[in-house]
Amino acid sequence: MKRVAVLGAGITGVTTAYALARRGVDVTLIERHRYAAMETSYANGGQLSASHAEVWNHKATILNALKWMARRDAPLLLHPWPSWHKLSWFAEFLAAMPAYERNTIATARMAIAAREHLFAWAQAEKIDFDHRRAGILHVYRDKAGFERAAGVSRLLAQGGLQRRAVTPQEMCVIEPALQGDFYGGYYTDSDSTGDIHKFTSGLADACVRLGVVCRYGEEVTALAREHGGVRVSIGEDSTLFDAVVICAGTASRAMAASLGDHVNVYPVKGYSITVQLDDAASRAAAPSVSLLDDATKLVSSRLGEDRLRVAGTAEFNGVNHDIRADRIRPLLQWVEQCFPGINTRKVVPWAGLRPMLPDMLPKVGPGKAPGVYYNTGHGHLGWTLAAATAEMVAAMIGAG
Repeated sequence: MKRVAVLGAGITGVTTAYALARRGVDVTLIERHRYAAMETSYANGGQLSASHAEVWNHKATILNALKWMARRDAPLLLHPWPSWHKLSWFAEFLAAMPAYERNTIATARMAIAAREHLFAWAQAEKIDFDHRRAGILHVYRDKAGFERAAGVSRLLAQGGLQRRAVTPQEMCVIEPALQGDFYGGYYTDSDSTGDIHKFTSGLADACVRLGVVCRYGEEVTALAREHGGVRVSIGEDSTLFDAVVICAGTASRAMAASLGDHVNVYPVKGYSITVQLDDAASRAAAPSVSLLDDATKLVSSRLGEDRLRVAGTAEFNGVNHDIRADRIRPLLQWVEQCFPGINTRKVVPWAGLRPMLPDMLPKVGPGKAPGVYYNTGHGHLGWTLAAATAEMVAAMIGAG
């Protein structure tokens, strides 16, 4: 039986371990935290959003980044001080711009494929993750944003995703709680939301039932190619595996380099707040349908009856886990403006580092050396894409 180590127990690592275990592979899941899903898979925006498949390699992203550099509360904040990693990443980002349409279509197809696996796994393993199949509503505050979204919708349609334009009046019907002046929107009824931490934790438990050895609280200190396999060292202990799958988020770049591969993951920080809806008035005033506000680059998801998650923004500032008040404040203000009836007295802030590759597509598949595989670099769509990419890499290993 093939022995495989999966490095990292976030959403991509746990789904990979599960997909491999279902194929009868002997899997060891290694995670430096005490539990699964304790970093970027802890408190994201909650959206399973094929409708958010547009890659960022577009001139509008560059213009916004330059325009917002002086704003500490900007939706996209590019810190001006350079580093070789940042410069090399943006050089590759610019080089990928001609592939914008192709990569957007490919991402949409992958997101649609992921749904089938994720929903089936949740049902088979009886995982309660506050799944809500109420669709996602993208809202636009001006004509320019709305018309640009029409072009994105045409690309998504080529990827197999249908979303429809809606008027402000129709938006009020879809989500009556939403307040504000909007030009129009796009609604994707096939999208959904859920708690990534609950799902990943539940699937990690299912992995154990399938025989996966979970080594939590243990950090990989070295990787070495050996006899067609890979030796994984944890402190003084080392084990030779037939293969490894690197699913280590922002740590994937250094791991890849030690194995002779270039996987240029950059840590793009995102923030979220979880608003506790403790009183009946707040629950009534909170949205049931998931939203994406194009102007502020914020998303919201209702998690169960008593939580509202609001997340977004992108900050290019290297490996930095600080939760900054000036970055959290716009999220709180958005809730107060769009849903004024919500009591925001009890709010939990959070920040996570999205592992993002320059072309915005995840690295899925083999490395240069035998026995080395990757499933990493999903950026802002790890929750949306993970079940598909896990199946892809597990199929490759199973066939090898």
